Order: sequence, then C-alpha cells, then structure tokens
Amino acid sequence: MNQQKGRVTIPTDLDVIPQTLELMEEWGADAIRDCDGTDFPKELCDVDAKIYSTYYTTRKDNQWALENPEEIQQVYVMTPFYTADGDVLKIHLMKGLYPDMLTPNSRDDIRRWWEVVDRTTGEVVPVEKWSYSEEDGDVTIQTEAFHEYTVSFLAYIMWDPVHMYNAVTNDWQGVEHQITFDVRQPKTHDYTMKRLRKFIEDHPYVNVLRFTTFFHQFTLLFDEMAREKYVDWYGYSASVSPYILEQFEKEVGYKFRPEFIIDQGYYNNQYRVPTKEFQDFQAFQRREVRRIAKEMVDITHECGKEAMMFLGDHWIGTEPFLEGFEEIGLDAIVGSVGNGSTLRLISDIKGVKYTEGRLLPYFFPDVFHEGGDPVKEAKINWVTARRAILRKPIDRIGYGGYLKLALDFPEFIDYVKSVTDEFRTLYDNIKGCVPYCVKKVAVLNCWGKMRAWGNHMVHHALYQKENYFYAGVVEALSGAPFDVKFISFQDILDDAKLLDDIDVIINVGDADTAHTGGEWWVNPEISAAVRKFVYNGGGFIGIGEPTAHQANGHFFQLANVLGVEEETGFTLGYDKYNWESHEHFITEDSSDEIDFGENLKSIYALEGAKILVQKGKRVRLAVNEFGKGRAVYMCGLPYSFENSRMLYRSILWSSHDEEHLYKWFSSNYNVEVHAYVENGKYCVVNNTYEPQETTVYRGDGSSFELKMEANEIIWYEM
Repeated sequence: MNQQKGRVTIPTDLDVIPQTLELMEEWGADAIRDCDGTDFPKELCDVDAKIYSTYYTTRKDNQWALENPEEIQQVYVMTPFYTADGDVLKIHLMKGLYPDMLTPNSRDDIRRWWEVVDRTTGEVVPVEKWSYSEEDGDVTIQTEAFHEYTVSFLAYIMWDPVHMYNAVTNDWQGVEHQITFDVRQPKTHDYTMKRLRKFIEDHPYVNVLRFTTFFHQFTLLFDEMAREKYVDWYGYSASVSPYILEQFEKEVGYKFRPEFIIDQGYYNNQYRVPTKEFQDFQAFQRREVRRIAKEMVDITHECGKEAMMFLGDHWIGTEPFLEGFEEIGLDAIVGSVGNGSTLRLISDIKGVKYTEGRLLPYFFPDVFHEGGDPVKEAKINWVTARRAILRKPIDRIGYGGYLKLALDFPEFIDYVKSVTDEFRTLYDNIKGCVPYCVKKVAVLNCWGKMRAWGNHMVHHALYQKENYFYAGVVEALSGAPFDVKFISFQDILDDAKLLDDIDVIINVGDADTAHTGGEWWVNPEISAAVRKFVYNGGGFIGIGEPTAHQANGHFFQLANVLGVEEETGFTLGYDKYNWESHEHFITEDSSDEIDFGENLKSIYALEGAKILVQKGKRVRLAVNEFGKGRAVYMCGLPYSFENSRMLYRSILWSSHDEEHLYKWFSSNYNVEVHAYVENGKYCVVNNTYEPQETTVYRGDGSSFELKMEANEIIWYEM
C-alpha cells in the first residue's frame, strides 16, 4: 500500500474495475465516485474507500417530469430586437434557440407572466395590443413604425442544459434528453423527498451523496446548432416559475415584472449593476433554496450519509459566502479547480467540514484523444492551483470524467501520482495554519463577498478577451501573501468603520459595470468615505476604469485621488503637459515591456501625478499622493508571475510599506516564499517548469541563495 494515502477521489465505471483498484493504489485514493452517464460497479461496493454517488435532485426521472408537465422547470428568455416597418410586427419566439431544449410556457397566463416591450421608448406594450399563436409560435404586435420590440417569455426546460452540454461534448448519440423538474413546487417537492429516501435505501453502499447541485441551473442557453448561445455562471433567469414568482410578490409586497430578470436582455449578468428588485429576488431565492436544501441534507444525515454539494450546475441560491449558507448543514463542498481563483472560491468556504477540488483536465474526449496532451494541461492546472493552495488549502483533491480515457496516457497517470503525493505533503504542513500576510486588501465592487474570488469569471476559470486583464488581478491575489476580502458599496454604507481595518482598496473593471460601481460613485457618502480613507493614509489601486461614471465634471469620480482621468471627448480642449515617465519602486522587477493586456483607454495624468509607463500619450501606469495616502493606476493587469510581483509592489507602496519588501520574499518573481509562522515552517516554490535561481529572504531579513529544479517546492523549518 502507498505510504501516502488519502485526500484523493477518482472516478470509476463498469468497464474499468481492475484499473480503478490499481489507480487507487498508485494515487493513494481513499474515495471513488460515479460520473454523469455512468453507473457504479457492484464489484467495488465493498472496497476500502468512501463511495460518492452523484445525486440529481432535478433530473434523471423523465417519467415524473412528463406526468407533471406544469412542474417542469422554467427559464425567462428574451427574443432578439426586431424593428417594425409598419403597424404590425410578428416575432417568432424560438428563433436562435435550440428547439429540443425549450418550449414556451403558454399553460400559465401569458398576459401576466410574459412582457412585450417597446425598446425605443422603454415602455411595456399593453397586453391588448399583442397576441400569441401557439400553432406557429409567433407573437403578433400592434406597433409604432420603426420602433424596436422584444418579447420576454417563460419557457419550460425540456433538456437539462448540463446534460445537453455533456451529451454534445462527449458526442452521446441517441441519449434520452433529461427533463428538469421543479423541486420548489408542491407535488414535486413531496415526491422529491420520497425519491431521495428511496435512492439512499437502494444504494446502501454509498457513503457520500454529492448533490449536483440543488434546484436551479445557472443560465445556459444554446442556439439552433447546439452551440452555447449565452452563459452566466451566476445567472438567476432559470430559477423562475409563476408559483415561485407569486410567492416572491407576497414577500416583497410589489408586483413582479419579467424585466426584473430580463434586464433589457442582459439577464442581470455579473457585469450589470444590480437593481434593488433583482437583489430582492436573489435574497428571496436564497432563503427558499436554503430551506429546502436543508430538508434534503437532514434526510441524508438521518439515513447515515454525508451530504456534499457540487459548486456548479444547479447551484443558484446557495452562494456559499453569504450569511445563512451554514444553516443548510452540508458536510462538504466540491468544485472544479481551473486556477487559483477557483481554488480559493472553494477553499475559503466556511460552514462545512471539508472542501474538495476537482483538478483539470476532466477525463473527456476533448482533451484525451489521439494527439492530445493532457499532461500539459494538468501541469498548468496544478501550478496555478498550487499557489492558492499554499495560501488556503482545500482538504481534498480529485478528478472527474471517464477513467478509461485517461488510462491510454501513462505519462498522465505518472504525473497525477506526483501531484497527489505533493498535495498531501502541502496539506500536512499547512492545514490549520494562517499563513503570513503582509497587508489587508479589499476588492470593492457591487457584489462584495457574494462574488468573492469569482470576479470577471465566466465559469471554471474561463475569461473573455475583454476582461482577462482584470481577472488577472484576482488571480494574482489568490496566491499572494495578503488577507483578501471582498466588500460592496452597500457594506460601506452599512458599516462606517469597515475601512478602518483595511490597508488597500482595489477597484477593477470597466466603467459602469458592477465591478467598478457606476452610479455608486456619485453617492456622496461612498466617494467621501473612500477619499477620507486614502487621505488619512490608506492605499487605493484602480485598474481599467476605476470609479468611472460620467457626472459632475468627471469620468473618474476619484480622479483627484488616482491622479489620472480618462479622455471621453469632453476635455479635448484642455492641453495636457504631464507626460514625463519616472522610475519607481513598483516597476523595479518589471521588464521593459510590461503586459497591460488589451486595454487601450485614453488615460492622461493630472498635474502632480507621476507617470511610470505611457505609450502614445496614453497612460498605462501612474502613481499619485493624496493627503497622507497613495494611489496607483493601471490600465490592466493580465495574470503572470511578473505582473503578480508588480501588484505586490503596488500594494506595499500604496500602503507606505516598501521597507518590508524583503521579508519572506524571493528576488526572482518566478519563485515565491510562503511562511507559516504558527507551524514553524516556510516553503520556497518554483512556479515554472524550468530551473530557477533566487535569493530567499526570511522573516528577519536574512537571506540565502537557492537553485531550484523545475516546479520544485522546498520546505524549511524556521
């Protein structure tokens, strides 16, 4: 038996029974699991390991769904914009949507739950001026010529989006489309609780039920060609039904509008500054989801099993960083680890006994195919995740997918063995210990802790080209020696002393998005509180278009704090003379060509600010003194080891702490030092797959030279 064993979960299937046992031995796995589309082998039921079973609360029971069509789950959808060229316009509801996935809900009162909007005026079209033909799927509208119109409608989810995604990705042919039923509704709720008990009774060998997840799928729509059309990992638009919305109306005391969800067709995605009505709806959903989820967890515990939640799929309403999550009573959380940010998204969760991360790649044919290189993807995944593990470890790791695909890649099998062994060593050295933190840093946006570590993320660490240079900031923080918290503008209003315990505030993103705040910055309490914070000695780092909203003679509302402003055309008549570049503490480790990403904003420096980098008279990096405080502006910051070092230096400089740079520090930015003073240990880690040389500085400022092998990590006693 492997001398190091435990903290590892692997997938299995009917056709890999002996191989499963071999890999359990080789990887030191102490838990095995089934996967979507697979069955658990009876031959492994008595194995000396925990057995996880994926449990679907909302699918894999088409008979019930078809017998109770009124309790199939629903989603709000908006049609494309259409221009009327006369006084009548016909709009086909399902244009641009995969026909097998959705069916318009005309069973309920469409004149109450659907909405036709004149998008030219923003007004709702009276119900007597439109009609729906179920036969041809068209809405006919009495219109004003050359106005634009949309229809917002409820649709039944006739094919679970994740099941559809897996079927398309894995090329499952002839698979039955799994229909999602609504556990929130009375008949299905009662049936579901009995179904859960029956499942546990029929699977006595299962130790852990992995709920995938609970009730409401994040927003995921497909077009006519079965391609992803719209995805929002945080989306609430698939958590609706007349039954739910009537309950919501009773609680909040005002009438529901589809627009609260549709949001002009933006579906309240994470970039939109949330409205009060949408936040009311989210809060209502969280309370109801937690209540029923607790009911299922209580049944699981009553039957002697552990309850684990997958942080994905139908996870809407269970946001784990908000108050009340611990009331569900879950034993564990498991999620996919795409990078450091997603690792911290899991490992920072409180209120559960243990956390588990699914490392990449998934054992899917998109990676495990002839000519594929799963080892390369695994190495990248482990290096990025390891930085965050060294700051806040998950309790377990594992893999998902179809094991037989991985067996054809022996180099991958060998590499995973090295990962599992190294993980157990990391965990033994650092679990339960708060690592050394240089500063307290707060990321300020509209979402606060509700979206902790997930800012700018699509899902599973994917980013758009338009924002990877913002997401890089959060990724850098995930493995850096800072005490990081995520705060909202409302938090500042609610707690006058909130900023007293913070060293540096970071505001990052595009103008008028939820990530920078938009109109929040013209709230005098907010702008004054942050100005006061900096004036009295705090640090402020703005990246992209921080504090931006056109009002009161400014685009950057804290332009005087940042020392920079954006040219939007309104100040072209003013000459600008501050273009001299300066050497600075912040850029001492940076190369001549710093990567700031795609951001090409026209930023100029105000008098008194110092430009560190500018290109074509567009400021890329600048610093400014404001009262006793300091501010740093960057136009973008893609994730790289070099840029992580620049952010590190920016935080120290903005908080007046340059003298403590050489404390638990590496002179080579490809190498990092993590100290665990409580445990009397520290480690030096090479984050690259190349040999590195560095000077390592201990906590007392003493140093030593070190040569490191590729990806090596070395542990020392203090």
